[in-house]
Amino acid sequence: MAMAEESDVIEFAAEDSGLEAASAAARPWKVAIIDDDRAVHEGTRFALYDYSLNGSGLALLSAYSAEEGRALLRDHPDVAVVLLDVVMETDSAGLDLVGFIRQELKNDTVRIILRTGQPGQAPERRVIVDFDINDYKAKTDLTADKLFTTLTAALRGYQQLQRMEETRRGLEIIIDATPTLFDFKSMQRLAEGVLTQIASLLVLDCAGILVLRDVDAASQHFSVLAGSGCYRSYTGCSEVKLLAPELKDAIQRAFEQRKTEFLPTRSVLYIGTQSGSEVVVLLETGRELSDTHRSLVEIFCSRLSVGFDNVALYAQLEQANRELERRVAERTQELTFANRRLEAQWERARRTNALQSEILETVAHDLKNPLSVILGRAEMLDELVTSGNAAADKMEAQVVQIKASARRLTEMVNQLMSDASTGVLDISVHWEDLDLANLVREVAESNRTLAARKGQSMSLAISDRLMMRGDPDRLREALDNVIGNAVKYSPLGGEIAVSATQEAGEPIVLVSDSGPGFAPEDRERMFGRFQRLSAKPTGGESSTGLGLSITKRIIELHAGDISVESNGGTSGSTFVVRLKSAADAPGP
Repeated sequence: MAMAEESDVIEFAAEDSGLEAASAAARPWKVAIIDDDRAVHEGTRFALYDYSLNGSGLALLSAYSAEEGRALLRDHPDVAVVLLDVVMETDSAGLDLVGFIRQELKNDTVRIILRTGQPGQAPERRVIVDFDINDYKAKTDLTADKLFTTLTAALRGYQQLQRMEETRRGLEIIIDATPTLFDFKSMQRLAEGVLTQIASLLVLDCAGILVLRDVDAASQHFSVLAGSGCYRSYTGCSEVKLLAPELKDAIQRAFEQRKTEFLPTRSVLYIGTQSGSEVVVLLETGRELSDTHRSLVEIFCSRLSVGFDNVALYAQLEQANRELERRVAERTQELTFANRRLEAQWERARRTNALQSEILETVAHDLKNPLSVILGRAEMLDELVTSGNAAADKMEAQVVQIKASARRLTEMVNQLMSDASTGVLDISVHWEDLDLANLVREVAESNRTLAARKGQSMSLAISDRLMMRGDPDRLREALDNVIGNAVKYSPLGGEIAVSATQEAGEPIVLVSDSGPGFAPEDRERMFGRFQRLSAKPTGGESSTGLGLSITKRIIELHAGDISVESNGGTSGSTFVVRLKSAADAPGP
């Protein structure tokens, strides 16, 4: 016979018993009647026409052979109870179907009640022991009341097994999900994972939204970390007031009451954390959750507080690490600057020590001659006095020599002290606008008197104005060294020429002398410190070897350069000083 079509299934109206999970939309209990006797099907339907348990009626499914029963159970894995005949197309067709259900379908929750009209063919004791069935009844003994009682006991057993299975599956989901959720390092990723796992736990394709209120946030300031389903567009919303009024009121009420609320078609879950942050998860479930699902959700939420605390702590740790890295970088920079300052100070100290040593060597060398003159003349004067031949004119001549050497020695000491104060070459420049032409003219005129004492002539060829930016005192010192050297090394009666003009729009100063010039080896050490050149002063002047090195440093600080050119043979040399105009000068 053909198995009953789905349209033949009879669903009886449910009575509201007020028990767990009762609702008008509750799904009916599926009961399969597998028997080759149609009268049994009709009698069972008649006996159970008004049956109700926990607010749900029955959906009776019919099959008229073991083969039809296999197909029916494959198509309906949620059948709660099977009322199964033993003898159908074969004497053991019903018992074979039991093995199929338990072993091939691996359905351990469906309750199987054997009903037989020939108890002798399937003894009760052997069947109960050898087969995984839940009850054994003779058809003659199964009155309407007995059928009601037997079915109710079977459905309650099935319900308990379902709860246990749901609980087991839910706990497995919670256990499997917990490590994954605890691994999340951002609040948004954790929120998305929470919504996914809750939907999996409830076996529902539900829409949800997860809202966070930080510990330091104002009472009305929330942020939506994640949304699913129809609420997905709310993800990232920083203000709860942007939500629909109904959602906003439900979320704010949950934060105010600090408790979870299960409604007929919606669940609002509250999660508090040790760090002080608060989370509300709103789920549109479409139906009221069972006690089992509620318990599982509450267990899951209790574990989530640790997950949110972990993310908060991780964020704090990251912030602390960033702050530590910033402070370490700042401290490293400070130490780097301090090391550079120490290195600079050490270098200055080293140069100062070296300069002091060079000065001492120079003092020992340059002061030896005048001191020897003073000592020699003093001894000669002493001999004249002792011998009695101390003629006034002879004594006066010795005194003149002693005075001259003493003055020369004093000049050398003053020059050395001046050179030592600037010889380290740590020269500061104070910038201002100046006329280089006037400066050259002043320095040349101040040296003209010294030249005149040596019978030297000095010619000037200076432009009216040569404007530039620089330090007039430092430039005066540099020009005085160059022009003074020309006077110092030119012969008695020699000629000195000083010019200051523009070349290619830039100031240029030329100082030519008529001295002996310089040897080839002088060119490499001309501007070094404490260098002794082949030329000698022509009027008994002294030299420390620092003047040209200081001059070069001053000119370089003004972005210029100084060089020397030979006039050829013994016709002297020309010093060339090139500077920048006011427009091109570096300035302060």
